[in-house]
Amino acid sequence: MWEYQHSAETTAAPEVLWRHWSSIAEWPRWNAGIAAIEVDGPFAAGTEFTMTPPDGEPLRMRLTEVVPGTLFTDEMDAGDFVVRTVHRLEPGERGTTRVVYRTEITGPAADQVGPQLGPAITADFPDVVAALVRLAER
Repeated sequence: MWEYQHSAETTAAPEVLWRHWSSIAEWPRWNAGIAAIEVDGPFAAGTEFTMTPPDGEPLRMRLTEVVPGTLFTDEMDAGDFVVRTVHRLEPGERGTTRVVYRTEITGPAADQVGPQLGPAITADFPDVVAALVRLAER
C-alpha cells in the first residue's frame, strides 16, 4: 500500500467548503489539476465522473462514500490497483476547520505503481487545498 495525506486549516465554515466540494462541475474553477469534468449523477455514493487533467487522458472515477458536510471518497479502479482519496472536514484548533486530503493506493500492484503514481497524483494537493480554502474564505 502507498499513502499520502495533506491538510490545512481555514476560518471558512464547513458548510461553505462542502458546497464547493459537492458541486463537482465547479471543481475545475479552483482545482488547476482538472481541465474538464463530466458528472453522471448527483453528489452521492455510486455516482461516476470523468476527470481530465490538463496534460493527460480522461480518468473514470466513482464516488464511493458521501457523508454530507463531513467527507467524501472518490476512487479510480485500475484493476490491479485502486486509487482512493478521502476528502474530510474536521474541527481544527481555535474554531477553524481542517481540510484533509488522504490518498491510498491499494491492491496487488500497489507496491509497484504506488511510488511512481502516488506522488504524481498528490503533488498538487497543497495547491488544490490552498485554492479551495481561498475560495471558501471569500
